[in-house]
Amino acid sequence: MKDYELTVVFHPDLEMNLDPALDKVRKLIEQNGGKITKEENDGKKRLAYPIEGQDFAVYYYFNVNLPAEAPAKISSVLNITDEVIRHLLVREDELKAKLAARRKAKADDKEEVTEEKGE
Repeated sequence: MKDYELTVVFHPDLEMNLDPALDKVRKLIEQNGGKITKEENDGKKRLAYPIEGQDFAVYYYFNVNLPAEAPAKISSVLNITDEVIRHLLVREDELKAKLAARRKAKADDKEEVTEEKGE
C-alpha cells in the first residue's frame, strides 16, 4: 500500500450539508481497500476560474493508503460523481514526508528545551 493525497473540490451549495458527500468519498476509498489517515476541511474558497458555472467551491483534503489498483478506480468514480466538481489524486512524495517529520521532531525538541529553561 502506498500513501496518496486526495484533494476533492465539492459544489459550493454543499457547504452546509457536506456530510453525505464526504461519506460517499470515504465509502469509495474503503471499498477499494484504502485507509484514510488524515482529513482536512479547507473550507469554501474562490476558484481561479469558473468551473461548471461556479466561482466558489469547498476544498477537502484526504491522506490515504491505497493498494496499486485503487487510484484508477477511485478517479473514475469521482469523475462521474455529481457533488464533486474536480479532484486530484497524487502519490505522496516520500522524501518530502520524511523531511517534514524531521522538522517537526526538531521543533518539538526545541519546545522541550525552552520549557525546561523557563521552569
